[in-house]
Amino acid sequence: MDPQVLVIFGASGDLAHRKLIPALYALYKGKFLPENFAVLGVSRTSYSDDGFRKEAFLDNPHLNGDEKDEGFAKMLFYQEIDTLAKEDYKKVRGRLTEIDETQKTGGNYIFYLSVPPSLYPKVPAYLAEQGLNNSENGWKRLVIEKPFGYDLDSARSLNKELQQYFDEDQIYRIDHYLGKETVQNLLVTRFANGIFEPLWNRNYIHHIEITAAENIGVGKRGGYYDHSGALRDMVQNHLLQVVAHVAMEPPTTADAASIRNEKLKLFQSIRPIGESEVEKFAIRGQYIGASIEGERAPGYREEEGVDKDSTTETYVALKFFIDNWRWADVPFYIRTGKRLPTKATEIVVYFKSPPHHLFRSELDLMNMNNQLIIRVQPDEGILLKFGMKVPGAGFKVKNVGMDFHYSDLTKATVPEAYQRLIIDVMKGDATLYARGDSVEVAWKFVDPILNAWKNQENIKLYGYPAGTWGPEVANKLIEGDNVSWRNPCSNLTDSGDYRLL
Repeated sequence: MDPQVLVIFGASGDLAHRKLIPALYALYKGKFLPENFAVLGVSRTSYSDDGFRKEAFLDNPHLNGDEKDEGFAKMLFYQEIDTLAKEDYKKVRGRLTEIDETQKTGGNYIFYLSVPPSLYPKVPAYLAEQGLNNSENGWKRLVIEKPFGYDLDSARSLNKELQQYFDEDQIYRIDHYLGKETVQNLLVTRFANGIFEPLWNRNYIHHIEITAAENIGVGKRGGYYDHSGALRDMVQNHLLQVVAHVAMEPPTTADAASIRNEKLKLFQSIRPIGESEVEKFAIRGQYIGASIEGERAPGYREEEGVDKDSTTETYVALKFFIDNWRWADVPFYIRTGKRLPTKATEIVVYFKSPPHHLFRSELDLMNMNNQLIIRVQPDEGILLKFGMKVPGAGFKVKNVGMDFHYSDLTKATVPEAYQRLIIDVMKGDATLYARGDSVEVAWKFVDPILNAWKNQENIKLYGYPAGTWGPEVANKLIEGDNVSWRNPCSNLTDSGDYRLL
């Protein structure tokens, strides 16, 4: 791996302390970092190098229990600037020149914007004024966190502003969902196995559903969340990216360009939901106060920073179609919500039942379809459910499961999402990062839904008690008799027929 410097703008903030520094330290302990490597923290807070090392690493509460290696601390440096003052970026350039000389990092820089989205256009512009976007003397890369815009217009504007100063292949839009091992393994499951690849189409699949459940509320993020909502916060980025991995065509090669090209084609194939159709294809909900295990959980409008009359959705369920040869007329269902019974993300592929139900009277109609359940988190793994004869007289059929857990595959430490994504940007591998054109197409799909919710007062916002699986009306989205959402439990192999409260 090339020698390099990771420059963290907003280094005194929560993301740097909670995620980035712990991820880098884990990579250091796992010997994943290049030999010549440094971290330059940049923010308004006044620190010396030693002060930053103490605050971000030695006294970091998110690293409690870890034995601290001073070798990592020596890789950390700090530069105080006013991020809104373009002349201060001369200090950043000067400090990077010093680090290149002392640490032999070769002018290769990653600029990680752990800053408010309002600064996304400004920091690249000020870096460019100092020539820090120029790859002639060492490569330069720019990493930004979501949100990638607030709607289609703002996403287009952000892309245009970023691309004024950095080429698209220098820009890495990070989505931590894509760093999860199970999401990455979707492509291997689909394209490396002869038992799945021929069946992965409209001829054999009845429908596909994706659930991303959270058992917590908005906590201290109420002020941010009330201007975002579940559709912006989870669906437009994380879950549509998961859909792309589930449904995209096989790329010609396993490189970043080919995979991201196929994702773009997939997004372009999603059938638009017009504003007049939103009530038919989208359900929104908001959690209300309820008792969970004897303790009262507050409703969304009671949370800190939330408008008392807020109509922001904390739950969304969507039904949509992908208009291409592979997926014609196969319904896709997505749901996500806060204050649901458990924390779990999974994909369920429902295969069509046999054309002749020879054992119809012996089989539970609710479970006639074979299911492939791909658990993204927690208890990562895959479960295949199919019918088998119960020993004894007659033909009593029972659904059984064959399961595989990723924890059984290797005893080696598997890098967590942020660790994996940081490694990839260090290597210049953009496979797991969102590309600008795909971001815009995803917003193009989501925008009409947001507009309808904003402009059409007759569209209902359903309340659901905290600790339940959301508005019951969401079950009516799913086509077919005796078919409803699979409610995941905390363990992959537990039955989804009951709630874990």
